[in-house]
Amino acid sequence: MSGRRDRNMREKRDRIFAAASDLFAERGFSEVTTQEVSDRADVAAGTLFRYAASKSELLLMVYNEELRAAIDEGERRAAPVAETVAAIGALVIPTIERSVRTPENSIAYQRELLFGSAVEPHRAEGVELVYRLEGLIVGRLNADPRRRRLAVDAAFVRLAGETVFGIVNLTIARLSDAPVELSDIERNLRVQIKQVVDGLFTEKE
Repeated sequence: MSGRRDRNMREKRDRIFAAASDLFAERGFSEVTTQEVSDRADVAAGTLFRYAASKSELLLMVYNEELRAAIDEGERRAAPVAETVAAIGALVIPTIERSVRTPENSIAYQRELLFGSAVEPHRAEGVELVYRLEGLIVGRLNADPRRRRLAVDAAFVRLAGETVFGIVNLTIARLSDAPVELSDIERNLRVQIKQVVDGLFTEKE
């Protein structure tokens, strides 16, 4: 009985996830209601709220998977890249690419991660993903041979990683401005990453 109940719960969660994902992609976060999600998922509204207590939690649930997939893709792209700036660019650009596809939803997701309720489990999951991406960036900075040669303090390396992540966040926030080509966004992002990395590893006189 327990196994059947678990399967039923997973099946309902999958239907809710698919319905929310499709509706957000079709119409944007602001235009979708939880009732529409429950109708498309063919579950009662009360059932939906057992999996996500609000529309914001539905967005977090869906876009956590988007961010996780982007980070996984970034890791794959960066793995064979030796040069630090190029490797960090490879890490973060998949997140930008996915955000460009659905800018309204990506900006709303970013807002929920920053200002959402501290008790929402899906927000906590998203914050952990943010820490994972920051950790990967810091790992690449630490792997740069200049880090040991110049004896750069670990705290400065961590702050540089946070700065790069902040640049990524600001890039996503600006997607609501006038349309910009993805190639231009990526080029500007690489320039900013290079400025941070060069500043971190500049030899002191």
